[in-house]
Amino acid sequence: MTNRQIIVSQLPQGTLTEDHFTLQDAEMPVAGEGEVLLRTILMSIDAANRSWMQGATYRDAVKAGDVMATYSICEVMVSNSPKIAVGDIVAAESVWADYVTRPARAVQKLPKVDTLSNLISVYGIAGKTAFHGLVSVGNPMAGETVVVSAAAGSVGGYVGQIAKALGCHVVGIAGGPEKCKWVVDELGFDACVDYREKGLFKALRAACPGGIDVYFDNVGGPVLETTVALMNERGRIACCGAISQYDSANPTGPRNLPGALVVKRLRMEGFIVMDFAKDDNKAIRALQTWVANGQIKVTEDIVEGLENAPKALIGLLAGDNKGKRMVRVGADPKGE
Repeated sequence: MTNRQIIVSQLPQGTLTEDHFTLQDAEMPVAGEGEVLLRTILMSIDAANRSWMQGATYRDAVKAGDVMATYSICEVMVSNSPKIAVGDIVAAESVWADYVTRPARAVQKLPKVDTLSNLISVYGIAGKTAFHGLVSVGNPMAGETVVVSAAAGSVGGYVGQIAKALGCHVVGIAGGPEKCKWVVDELGFDACVDYREKGLFKALRAACPGGIDVYFDNVGGPVLETTVALMNERGRIACCGAISQYDSANPTGPRNLPGALVVKRLRMEGFIVMDFAKDDNKAIRALQTWVANGQIKVTEDIVEGLENAPKALIGLLAGDNKGKRMVRVGADPKGE
């Protein structure tokens, strides 16, 4: 029995393409002492995957020849630990492969839910990132104006819905009229501005006549620069990602920093979801409440098949997803 895996055959110097990846067969991994053998069910596809190819971040860099790293939900097939049982559903820092082995101490047993994919989307990385970044970093108050970029994406869509649930005026930034319409009609944003159209500053100013109090940034670059110019005094900027920069050989940054931060006394803070792990239970309770009462719609974009993971990531970087993107590698034991 062989194990399919996708390696990064060469590191991209600019735009990521499918040629940077190779699907290959490898020997089946064997769980050692204290380890578990995991069968991949779902893999999270995130813009961060691309940033890992640029160098070390909050984790080691992905290098040429490495199996592509990811976060996965898996079924335990073999366990050499008394703490993890065969058949358990767990989350793990993993790779793009059918099977992996991991130390049992490094996997997390997951609760039973009706829809397993929700543990990657609204109750997983996407939902928790949105909650922690908006609530703990952005600190919005009812009546304030919240702007979020990549508003149709895996995190941005939840940021906007959480902000609405908290009583804020919410404006999204997305690419293309169809996406902008979807953000307003389906996710309930008050407005959405198309960054691909000329006149982003004027359009965003019209959508935020009272200025911007909180900006949740997923893209960096010119969009961040434009938004900073419209921030109110004492505004807060939660920096979650810089997707506009990951595929660029010559990334550009905002030209109005640090001057605007000083003049407007802005607070700009970067974060990753693990920073707030101690508050995960609080986040899940709030998200479950908002989902149950209809204030949050769960949006998922599931691509079928391990072999399609490169295409799924490249498409995500181009903005072709709506909601949290993931790849289904194997069947849920419940048959989903």
